[in-house]
Amino acid sequence: MKKVSTFLLAVCSIMIFAQKVSDYKYVTVPEKFETFKEDYGLKDFFTKALKGKKYIILPVIKDNWPSEARNNFCNVVNADVINDKSLFKNKVIVQFKDCNNNMILEAKGGSKIKEFEEGLQDALREALIKMPISNPIALLPSATTNTITHNSSDESVKSTATPESSNFSNGKINLQKIQIDPSQFILAKSGSSVPFAAFKTTSKDSVFIVKLDNGSTTIGYFENGNIVIDIPQADGKYSKEVFMAK
Repeated sequence: MKKVSTFLLAVCSIMIFAQKVSDYKYVTVPEKFETFKEDYGLKDFFTKALKGKKYIILPVIKDNWPSEARNNFCNVVNADVINDKSLFKNKVIVQFKDCNNNMILEAKGGSKIKEFEEGLQDALREALIKMPISNPIALLPSATTNTITHNSSDESVKSTATPESSNFSNGKINLQKIQIDPSQFILAKSGSSVPFAAFKTTSKDSVFIVKLDNGSTTIGYFENGNIVIDIPQADGKYSKEVFMAK
């Protein structure tokens, strides 16, 4: 299994996702920008700027999302503003990530205005100058399918290892399996727009390249109707994390 892990990690290091922020119309903005001690009017400024570029800002409570966003997280781009302060300038970084936590756009802005509120908003304005107006592509369909199919001899057959359940737990956290398309699915925590783990198929049946919410990449696989993820450890080894079907 370790040889398979090494091979798949090498493969995933060259994967490219060619999405653009303008492909989306729905954007999530965190309740609080975590790297700032205070809000400094940034959230209101940011959301107004995004609305001015024709993006739709989704509310924090997912139950109030439009069905096309609620039923498929990959129709939503996740935004954040990060404090990049220096000694002489107020500086910010604006980031937009997709449902697999891949970076789609990162833009930086700075201001020589020393006052925090005015200076940070001025820096944010600069970061957003080159951000395109929303020009969304066709939305992905509702992610309701819970099995992956493979074509063999012109017949569609289900993998015998594919879990039938859509809810899983390791005893600590509860996750929902959401099929994005035939080649990828996510495990998502309830109430979170960023998946706990995103799975992409490989050439080996029931083995997946997995991107975790902390940005690390590993592998996962189906085992006896459960989902297993090899979790990277600080010493370079992997621990087996089993998410059992509920």
